[in-house]
Amino acid sequence: MSEYTSLEQHASYGIGLQMGQQLADNPFDGLDITAVAAGLTAAYQGEEPAVSEELIRAAFTEISQRMQQAQAENAKVEAQKGDEFLAENAKRAEVTVTESGLQFEVLTAGEGAKPSVSSTVRTHYHGTLIDGTVFDSSYQRGEPAEFPVSGVIAGWTEALQMMPVGAKYRLYVPHELAYGERGAGHAIPPFSALVFDVELLAIVE
Repeated sequence: MSEYTSLEQHASYGIGLQMGQQLADNPFDGLDITAVAAGLTAAYQGEEPAVSEELIRAAFTEISQRMQQAQAENAKVEAQKGDEFLAENAKRAEVTVTESGLQFEVLTAGEGAKPSVSSTVRTHYHGTLIDGTVFDSSYQRGEPAEFPVSGVIAGWTEALQMMPVGAKYRLYVPHELAYGERGAGHAIPPFSALVFDVELLAIVE
């Protein structure tokens, strides 16, 4: 049975859970949760801090620099993995490489009209990192997606204009034609090459 029984204790515990989740989502190496709790208690109770503002500022600066350096190193690794994957993939006979560097293979040819850059389309799609990790899939949601051809990543904008309605392509998208150096949230790291299965269901307008 929980030691927290009152309404106020439940709410207080919930606040702690939320703060802990925020820390877990953005941790740094060496984060000391006991020291976090001590700082929280000192601030709430108006106690004299055990660590000076000067030391705290210096620590924040150093930790931030370490994290930026680690992110830069990880980005280099991710970019290299993507480049190597695409270079090897381009050797396959079924893969076409466009002038921009986009790679695709035709899974289903399709016989309908092709959208223009000003069209809005309805598609089913399945997106993964090059290691197969799924980050988004309308198939898994069970509902197609509609969007303007000009309102998606550059690799998609290019590919959709080549696809007749009814076609299904597999796209291999270099990071320059995807989310680039910024990535997209936690799911897509910076400099990630991406793989999409895209099925063009209809031109909506």
